[in-house]
Amino acid sequence: MALGHTRLDVRRLQQHSSSYCSATTVVVFVALCLVGVWMASSMLVTPADFSPFQPSLPRRPVATPAKGDSRPVVREESAEEKPEDAVPADEATEKTTNQPGEQQSVPELKEKLDEEQEAKKKGDKPHEQNVFKPDVEQEAKKEAEVFPDASQAELLYETATEPGPWRTQAAESNMETKEKTTASSIPASFSWKLCNVEAGADYIPCLDNVEAIKKLRSDTHYEHRERHCPQEPPTCLVPLPKGYRSPIRWPESRDQIWYNNVPHTKLVEYKGHQNWVNVSGDHLIFPGGGTQFKRGALHYIDFIQEAKKDVAWGKRTRVVLDVGCGVASFGGYLFDRDVLTMSFAPKDEHEAQVQFALERGIPAISAVMGTKRLPFPGRVFDAVHCARCRVPWHIEGGKLLLELDRLLRPGGYFVWSATPAYQKLPEDVEIWQAMSALTRSMCWKMVNKVKDRLNRVGVAIFQKPIDNRCYDGRSAANLPLCGEYDNVDAAWNVSLESCIHKLPVDPAIRSSRWPEEWPLRLERAPYWLKSSEPGVYGKPAPEDFEADYDHWKRVISNSYMDGLGIDWSAVRNVMDMNAVYGGFAAALRDVKVWVMNVVPIDSPDTLAIIYERGLFGLYHDWCESFSTYPRSYDLVHADHIFSKVKKRCGLLSVIVEVDRMARPEGRLIVRDDMETINEVRSIAESLHWEVRLSYSQEKEGLLFVQKTMWRPSPSS
Repeated sequence: MALGHTRLDVRRLQQHSSSYCSATTVVVFVALCLVGVWMASSMLVTPADFSPFQPSLPRRPVATPAKGDSRPVVREESAEEKPEDAVPADEATEKTTNQPGEQQSVPELKEKLDEEQEAKKKGDKPHEQNVFKPDVEQEAKKEAEVFPDASQAELLYETATEPGPWRTQAAESNMETKEKTTASSIPASFSWKLCNVEAGADYIPCLDNVEAIKKLRSDTHYEHRERHCPQEPPTCLVPLPKGYRSPIRWPESRDQIWYNNVPHTKLVEYKGHQNWVNVSGDHLIFPGGGTQFKRGALHYIDFIQEAKKDVAWGKRTRVVLDVGCGVASFGGYLFDRDVLTMSFAPKDEHEAQVQFALERGIPAISAVMGTKRLPFPGRVFDAVHCARCRVPWHIEGGKLLLELDRLLRPGGYFVWSATPAYQKLPEDVEIWQAMSALTRSMCWKMVNKVKDRLNRVGVAIFQKPIDNRCYDGRSAANLPLCGEYDNVDAAWNVSLESCIHKLPVDPAIRSSRWPEEWPLRLERAPYWLKSSEPGVYGKPAPEDFEADYDHWKRVISNSYMDGLGIDWSAVRNVMDMNAVYGGFAAALRDVKVWVMNVVPIDSPDTLAIIYERGLFGLYHDWCESFSTYPRSYDLVHADHIFSKVKKRCGLLSVIVEVDRMARPEGRLIVRDDMETINEVRSIAESLHWEVRLSYSQEKEGLLFVQKTMWRPSPSS
């Protein structure tokens, strides 16, 4: 109820005798002022005053669809509903229903809360529909920031500009990213169709561009497995496999998945005897084996640890690159040792290996070592692993192994488990001799070579140097050093080079020393962030880093964990489309998820910071398709990325790409300006995604939607 007198009280006061007129006038004036203040504060709700992200958000009664109506039932949850005439439409909180009678304002909700509390005191049972129970004390905390206000504007917009310390990957790679003069308009209505492509339910637009692949002059360097994106991003929808069902949850998914979700058997036929994958009824079973560890991945992982104690899984070694990962059991079991693995393999005749990994809940991307650099900055991986990955490291001047040298930290290990490391067949001996000469020329030191009696395989472990002494002392006949203008961090569409990048000499430069042990490295700003240089949001770089981390810890703790109604036990694979410092992923460290941190090529290049924290990610241009299979991610997080991307390539194709990557029943959280939020919502609703929450404040908005099983009919 409002403070002071109501209007009815005022009318009654006017009936008193004139002797009390003066006093009455004062009382009425004060009362009206108080009412006005209360009404103004009710309309200008801040997150601290009334948080829309409290546990047990109200669910509207769901109307039963009419017979023959195939549209999905929308269960939409929202923050407070303001009267339509209270504030302009673009600043009002989004409505949650088409039934005006169900709208609830902030005072109504507070009145209901008071009524429930009174009912509890009397022992009465609260009304069943009054499920909204905000924690008033929690709301009152100013630090409970779930949506940035004006004082947090630096966490909304990137202020870093060229040619400051934060160059973009596009600039580093000498690429142009021009904005369109006019953003692509969103059509008033949508007519969705299924993609008519050979790849069917496994369609990856930039890897399945058949017309472009046919025009290639050669495929000797695996050019046909590299990215060849369509000129116009597709806006068709990828069909579901027949019999698709909700994925099995982690950690059970590491051992088994539904066969119909990834209905491929080639690997079962090729590798079944090596314990990669087997079929059992409705399931595909993963015993945890591989070509080089038939007796199980954990034994193999511990064998590597014994071979080189300094590997120190989960402490010194936190982020690993697994080349030619197969079904990624190596990375899947490294989670038990607190290690995060970026696994990759090409989309080739070993059908669906990366898709198997993602369905299991193990991070992986479709990629190949061909003619281009991998989409990672230089000197970021603590270790690189290759278990019989069939990569010819020793040919053509070691060009492919030199790419691993670019990616490996100084002092990092290359673990090579392949037949040349332990067999004596003539071909293996020849390859081993070539590898030995190549690694010596690269100044890599072989620190151990040992054979595992149980698995009957061997491993050779090489270490990259920590300084330039070896490089400076080599003869001219060795591999050349890269030129001073060859940027070690330039990665997007950059050709491979047969040269070695020298190491930094300045102790204040990145990679001059090893990061702190995990988990300390997660929370502390890297030593090479300088207070004299501004961060992405404008503060001194170390302060910027801390502010970003504090921001996401508050947002996730106060909103995403409970307020959105997400069942986090059903979330495993997460993508952050605009990761900046990786604060979103860092704040999720205690949740059993992994986060693919994406740094757009036209954003400040902060990806090395993410790796320094013990997290991982890659560069990407969101005007193109991502190198992953359909139905890869349980949750996609888009923080102020859509408003930026739509200036270059339009919004429709980007949302279609999110639809392709997200699993049915997967979720999308969008934080952006209200114009973009409304556009995203319009497209999402046309895709039959359920709008679960929409919230706005000062022209900034948040949208939370969930994908359904809906697909257009094949006849459309």
